[in-house]
Amino acid sequence: MTQPAPNWSKLRADFPILKQTIHGQPLIYFDNAATSQKPRAVIDALVRYYERDNANVHRGIHELSNRATTAFEGARARAAKFLNAHSADEIIFTRGTTEGINLVAHSWGTQNLKPGDVILLTELEHHSNLVPWQMLAQRTGAQLAFVPVTGDEGLLDLTKLDALLTKQVKFFSLVHISNSMGTVNPVADLCARARKLGIVTLVDGAQSAGHCPVDVQALGCDFFAFSGHKICGPTGIGVLWGRPELLDALPPYQGGGEMILSVGYRQTEFKRAPHRFEAGTPDISGPIGLHAAMDYLDAIGREKIWQHDQELATYAYDQLAALKGIRLFGPKTGRAGLVSFLLQDVHAHDVVTLADQAGVALRGGHHCTQPLMHKLGVESTARASFYFYNTQAEVDRFVEVVKEIQKFFGG
Repeated sequence: MTQPAPNWSKLRADFPILKQTIHGQPLIYFDNAATSQKPRAVIDALVRYYERDNANVHRGIHELSNRATTAFEGARARAAKFLNAHSADEIIFTRGTTEGINLVAHSWGTQNLKPGDVILLTELEHHSNLVPWQMLAQRTGAQLAFVPVTGDEGLLDLTKLDALLTKQVKFFSLVHISNSMGTVNPVADLCARARKLGIVTLVDGAQSAGHCPVDVQALGCDFFAFSGHKICGPTGIGVLWGRPELLDALPPYQGGGEMILSVGYRQTEFKRAPHRFEAGTPDISGPIGLHAAMDYLDAIGREKIWQHDQELATYAYDQLAALKGIRLFGPKTGRAGLVSFLLQDVHAHDVVTLADQAGVALRGGHHCTQPLMHKLGVESTARASFYFYNTQAEVDRFVEVVKEIQKFFGG
């Protein structure tokens, strides 16, 4: 029996920040690809920890430390369930997607790459899935190769993939959903093709983990990274999932307390994964807030959130496409919950500034995909990105504001 769709308008009441006005207008928050808002359940979980359970984890014997440790490790188990991992031992807490990718680049890459090896990326990548590999290539003598995009639609040109998957390719790192184009990449198929050739894979799930169901076993990747703040959780916390046989073979990313079994003056014995990758006192409240966020999203149903996001993005795209003097980016169909655009003879920053005066929060810039922007022949775009607490009425108001901006600039 099909479950009814959630009451999206009712869910908005769970987000205190959405009740305010900006410049005298009701807030319309369309910057969710940058960071999502936090429901009361997450805020309350953070307050409860700091008011009741604040203590360091793992080291203590007293009751507060025991509570904090239980909550911290409970969040690790919850993250494993969120990704359909086999075990909580496959979950490493990081500061976010960026640190997760850096961890893999440093630990796996430094250990496994040599001059002449190739790291394969795509031209859609966020700087967090580009710069660490550039730095690794400089350290190891490896080279970078890229799966090209097809133009404004932002689709990968997969006709080039067979030629790119050479025996020199040792690692393939790719984004699940593009933060600037809304492209949804066929990552399960791409990872399967790489795996047949013995290529290790990483999926950047920053834009997917909170918007659609993610099953790392079904995706078939070797590593998967996401950020808590993009899935209704706190900032400064993220998750890196890795296959246990790979994690156990990797050297630590950082050194310090917490990640050791024993230390002598000249030698140290490290814990097994995941703890060997979590040096020092961790962010304790972050995983606790992340746990609450994962519970909240799964109570709604990520498959329902995904359908809502896509419907809203399709509606927004169609409404904007009906305007004159506008250039749209990303696929016409099958897009994720965002729309990037440029108005003729209007800078993206001007669009965002004037939209803000009308209470509409957009993002303008290169969206940390500068090479992609340059390939498209632009310096920046304006971006509206949606989540389940956004509505069609908000999209209608946003389109009205875009029309007003066009009139202001004589369009």
